[in-house]
Amino acid sequence: MTAVDTPPISRYPVPALTDLPDDIRQRMEAVQEKAGFIPNVFLVLAHRPDEFRAFMAYHDALMEKEGPLSKAEREMIVVATSNANQCQYCVIAHGAILRIRAKNPLIADQVAINYRKADITGRQKAMLDFAMKTAFEAHAIGEADFEILAGHGFDAEAAWDIAAIAAFFAMSNRLANFTGMRPNDEFYAMGRS
Repeated sequence: MTAVDTPPISRYPVPALTDLPDDIRQRMEAVQEKAGFIPNVFLVLAHRPDEFRAFMAYHDALMEKEGPLSKAEREMIVVATSNANQCQYCVIAHGAILRIRAKNPLIADQVAINYRKADITGRQKAMLDFAMKTAFEAHAIGEADFEILAGHGFDAEAAWDIAAIAAFFAMSNRLANFTGMRPNDEFYAMGRS
């Protein structure tokens, strides 16, 4: 078997940490301190610092706040919709985060491959059905979809959260795919044991 050369993490230039604006470099160093590495999404998006800041601000507003969705459920939305969008980076990276937040080494693979058969609650399946409809048929969302969510305890604000996460990560999936963003090797083992 011959060795395969590892491709670059992006088809765009990745700036050196020392060349980044202070706020971006400090954010990356904080993540590196906590996780032990810098996720490639940070490095790739830093190619455009203003867009990096806007992306991360919206990411944090959606993914880090308190609300009707647990942090694990937010990650489920990312993993399910990212798989449907064929985004390797987001499935691998957010699958790792999902395993950690759910404290379940199997869940990310199940949700990515077919959430309808995953070991999740009926409430979570309804949430993912709505997320998938937002990702691929937002034009067809109607009152019946909100009624289904309400039947599982999701109010209109929770529906907004589900839809916003699906929509934001549809953009993220497209950025990751067109830049050729590679997942960090570290993500593959996280949360599996």
